[in-house]
Amino acid sequence: MRVRIEKVNKKEEEHVLIRCCKANEEVLEIIDFIKSRDDTLLGYEDARKCQIPLRDVYYFEGVDNKVYAYLKNNVYEIKNKLYELEEIYSTKKFFRCSKSVLVNLLKIESVKPALNGRFNAKLLNGEQVIISRSYVPELKKILRI
Repeated sequence: MRVRIEKVNKKEEEHVLIRCCKANEEVLEIIDFIKSRDDTLLGYEDARKCQIPLRDVYYFEGVDNKVYAYLKNNVYEIKNKLYELEEIYSTKKFFRCSKSVLVNLLKIESVKPALNGRFNAKLLNGEQVIISRSYVPELKKILRI
């Protein structure tokens, strides 16, 4: 697959054109990724409501019946349940890696085996997330390792 970038002037609208013989799974994944760049979700920091760009979320974590979105430098409470976020964002490169964590695959810097069949994922912000052993086979399939 060839990729070509064409610069336009500021007055022209930016757009993406995909030329293909057939809209196969790879092409549909690319389309989903491009569309997800503009997705936002509502988060709460104390009593303040914030629109959070989905692309900035490193992971979601469920703690004491509350769900939090972890960004590079901030944490926001999310009113959705973790399973709802998993359903909504599974095509947006979010992966359930344990019962309480949903991680953004695009924010993973590296993955390495840990104890008892688990994996350890190092994120781009330096945080570490454990991939539970029951989720490792699916992660290997996704990452093709």
